[in-house]
Amino acid sequence: MKLSTITLSENTAAGPGLLAEWGLSILVEADGVTTLLDTGQSISASHNAPLLGVDLRHVDRIVLSHGHFDHTGGLREVLRQMRKEVEIVAHPDVWAAKYRRRRDQGDRYIGFPFQREEVESLGARFNLTTGPVRISDNMITTGEVPMVTDFEQLDPNQFVKEGADFKPDDLLDDRALIVDTGQGLVVILGCAHRGVINTLHYAQQLTGTEQIRMVLGGCHLIGAGEERIWRTVAALKELGVERIGVSHCTGLPAAVVMAQEFGDSFFFNNAGTRIDLP
Repeated sequence: MKLSTITLSENTAAGPGLLAEWGLSILVEADGVTTLLDTGQSISASHNAPLLGVDLRHVDRIVLSHGHFDHTGGLREVLRQMRKEVEIVAHPDVWAAKYRRRRDQGDRYIGFPFQREEVESLGARFNLTTGPVRISDNMITTGEVPMVTDFEQLDPNQFVKEGADFKPDDLLDDRALIVDTGQGLVVILGCAHRGVINTLHYAQQLTGTEQIRMVLGGCHLIGAGEERIWRTVAALKELGVERIGVSHCTGLPAAVVMAQEFGDSFFFNNAGTRIDLP
């Protein structure tokens, strides 16, 4: 089975003319289906798409990994380029009022930056579900990811506002895209807020496939302590991950360790990165 990915938006760019922007958007083609995972923060995905030879009108479905602005903020411009109705697979909590709260910085809204009515007027048709969704014969979303490791924790600065009250955000909307290539799984992450290792374990459980051919995307180790980084790397090796391409929220300290430990099997997945697997 052939799998192709093109990263349309990421913190860094791999070529001239491409926009870099804090966020992520990855185009995935498998089983004759074109799926867009996330839309970046604002204009980068829609700007970069034509430069990379991508016609967004050919996208069959959009999957939102979670409801943060840096993964949903490009949706309006993407829909304007698509000019058609499109199913958007997401968790109901994608519309939660998400905030980052820090004593030194105050409260900052970090959720979906548009009203639902606006994006629906541009063709968005939301399929909101807590469980996995099959995209094609060999591609599926995770749905809610169980937290089973003892070293992966949620970000304590993330909250949901309900009325006048704030409660910790369990980030149940965090999901990944899984492709079973026949030669192992390719797991494509948005941010992996509920833990990259937790996500990989769940991908194995959902598909019944143990071999992990590649991990691609954000690993959310930015700000993680040294112990968590090293335990994550050890778990990736124990899982037998063959290749790992990191993006966005992985963080440079974690990326450096991964690069040292995985050698040629490691790469940065920037805006403009193309991957073709037979």
